[in-house]
Amino acid sequence: MFTTARVKAIYEDGSAREHALSYRMLFGTQTRVRNNLAPAGALYDEHMRPIADPSRPQRFLTDQTPDGSALLQLGGKLFHLSQYEYSWLLADGRSSGKAIGRITPSSVVLSELRQAPDGTLSVISQRAVDLSAAGGLTVACNATVSPWNTFVSSSENYSADGRAIEADRAAGRPDILSAMTRLYFRGRRRASPYEQGVVPEIMVGSNGSTRVVKHYALGRGTYEMVQIMPDRRTVYGPHDGTNKPFTMFVADRPADLSSGTLYAARFHQRAATRGGRFELQWVRLGHATDAELRHKVRAGITFSSIFEASEGPAPGFTEVRVAAAKHPEYLRVRDRQAAAFLETLRYAALAGATSELRKAEGLAYDPAGKRLFLAISDIDKGMRAGRTSGAAGDHIRVGKVDAGGVYALPVASGQRDTGGAPIASSMVAVSMSVPLGLLGRDLPEPDELGNTADLDHVANPDNLYWSAAYRTLFVGEDSVMHRNNVLWAWQDGMKLPVPLLFAPMGAELTGLRVHPDVGGHAYALANAQHVGDFEPGDHRLLSRVRELIAQEWMGRQEAPIGYLAGMPALRSIAR
Repeated sequence: MFTTARVKAIYEDGSAREHALSYRMLFGTQTRVRNNLAPAGALYDEHMRPIADPSRPQRFLTDQTPDGSALLQLGGKLFHLSQYEYSWLLADGRSSGKAIGRITPSSVVLSELRQAPDGTLSVISQRAVDLSAAGGLTVACNATVSPWNTFVSSSENYSADGRAIEADRAAGRPDILSAMTRLYFRGRRRASPYEQGVVPEIMVGSNGSTRVVKHYALGRGTYEMVQIMPDRRTVYGPHDGTNKPFTMFVADRPADLSSGTLYAARFHQRAATRGGRFELQWVRLGHATDAELRHKVRAGITFSSIFEASEGPAPGFTEVRVAAAKHPEYLRVRDRQAAAFLETLRYAALAGATSELRKAEGLAYDPAGKRLFLAISDIDKGMRAGRTSGAAGDHIRVGKVDAGGVYALPVASGQRDTGGAPIASSMVAVSMSVPLGLLGRDLPEPDELGNTADLDHVANPDNLYWSAAYRTLFVGEDSVMHRNNVLWAWQDGMKLPVPLLFAPMGAELTGLRVHPDVGGHAYALANAQHVGDFEPGDHRLLSRVRELIAQEWMGRQEAPIGYLAGMPALRSIAR
């Protein structure tokens, strides 16, 4: 993790001071921290027993993909939460996905920290969070902190498709959740696809106790993360993958995500250049409570009890195309509430919302500018003209930018849904376009190291964080187009963002969250996952880099959890 960046701060008296940045690693995925008998990246079953590595049973199955992280100050104590997305490699170096299944259990780790007078953080205790009350967790990607100081996780449920899993089980084939059934539940019961892709909220007590609740009312999808707005009611959800909607939830009560109304955006394109320019309307999908939906899931709901499917066009069936499916589906709703909230991706398309976004990733909110930021990692596939069919139509028709871009979405009050009913939120996104300096640029040919995107522009933006204190958008990459992923800083008016931190080659930058004043010190949390995940081919320099990474990072089994230090501490100027 490499930086030579400096921050120049200009103070009210006209003086200026430069602050050198440095990266500090709190711990690694293979670190055994204090009272934690297993490595920080260990994965657990529902009884909180570490899972043995199938390739070397004397070792624990560990995760090399740390993702969402945050600091929480509670009762005079400082806690750090980090979550681990999936196991990438077994102890013998084989791919975990190929050996035991792509979807392995995820874990969340709670660490209590000590802050030294110079701001250095160290871990004094650590334990994994018990997720069993919520049915476990898979593909825990980015995370956020609610305005009421809880840790809101995610479930980037790419592959746990209810229809495919039902078909596999009916035919006696292994399904995509077989590893969860075998490793997490130890065969006690089959993992339900409808327990995954649901956003968990983790409440932490000042004594380090935790409670976990999954919010089915937010809808089920492929959440990279959610963004909870300052009104404490409105929640936006980007869904990673191909041909996905953009959803919005409005809670019935502030600071309570257990019931509310779910919407999906309908895009109206006004320009096709520079990633496109759109006006947004919102399609109401329905109202539900966690309790209603949890009851359906625990009663064993299946795809066939939610939808009736036809193999081709037929009267009463609606054509939809979601995810990366090569062929459309023809569906008729049997249980409308379950369809809206447990099959949200399909139902949004069926209801006429736009389901064409490609790799919608991180979100951030600028309260002074009253705008959301949304990372689209790859402007392609369903976002191109004629690439999506079905009842929802071909709403997005822009040119391909494989390097993606970051869009700004102004929010406003007084909005109505497509049926004419008022939306009970003052923070409804009304348009979307890419600001100057935030669009990636593909190279016509790879450079000498194999970079396929311009090194001075963002490429495949993923994690986003807007800091009101610094008036700065921080952008972390998840790119194969840049050999080294970059953490960028961008401010309004910049023609290009500024690089702050470089990850080891092949690693994704994750866990981005900026804390501008914790005990008089500032921290930009940043992790890296799947370090060294690239193929050098016959390139001599890249082969040597791969060797050095293996030496530095325990044969690529280790990944860093840490923070960028050195920024001046500032209290937020906007609430």
